[in-house]
Amino acid sequence: MSTLPSGLAIPDSRLAKEATELLREHASELLFNHSIRVYLFATEHGRQRKLRFDPELLYVAAAFHDFGLLRKYSSPDERFEVDGANAARQFLSAHDIPEEQVQTVWEAIALHTTPGIPRYLRPEIALLNSGVLLDVVGMGFDEFPAALREEIVARYPRKRFKEDFIKEYFAGFAHKPATTYGTVNAAVCERFIPGFKSPNAVDLVAGSPFPDGDAHG
Repeated sequence: MSTLPSGLAIPDSRLAKEATELLREHASELLFNHSIRVYLFATEHGRQRKLRFDPELLYVAAAFHDFGLLRKYSSPDERFEVDGANAARQFLSAHDIPEEQVQTVWEAIALHTTPGIPRYLRPEIALLNSGVLLDVVGMGFDEFPAALREEIVARYPRKRFKEDFIKEYFAGFAHKPATTYGTVNAAVCERFIPGFKSPNAVDLVAGSPFPDGDAHG
């Protein structure tokens, strides 16, 4: 993948190239382009905010962030974000990447759909989340340089993205809707699975097995 006219580029390292090869092998064109856009958007956010971050770690996080949606990497009972994080851990550990860096990528992927928390964590974690939010729901659209945004989308197109992404997204965890409790994905399951209702925290508190009303309750 060549450098964009703006100077943004994918890291030119063996690790990044192998991550790209895995992404291209297993992901659809839609998810491939989405993952690359997320990285480029996130990188520009980092430049704008003058953050010190590791481009290679951020790239691997972006490349693997939706691997949990893919059948090959999907578990029967973990959140899809955790499945993707575990796939990235396995990949990085096989390349003898230090555990601290592996953990950063793991957390970035595991938390990338969690509102309100990633922006307070390490730059790679915060930036992956901001890149995802821009590409998926348009958060920060007007603040992002329009010419650069158009350049990125021209190189990695958003063909029918709104309609097709939500289909691929839901399909990645439709077989395990219970794992979406407490996440933004619970609403996706409620929209597409007839009769599905995510547990309510009030009901869970009321149904606790602890006795109520005693001095130690």
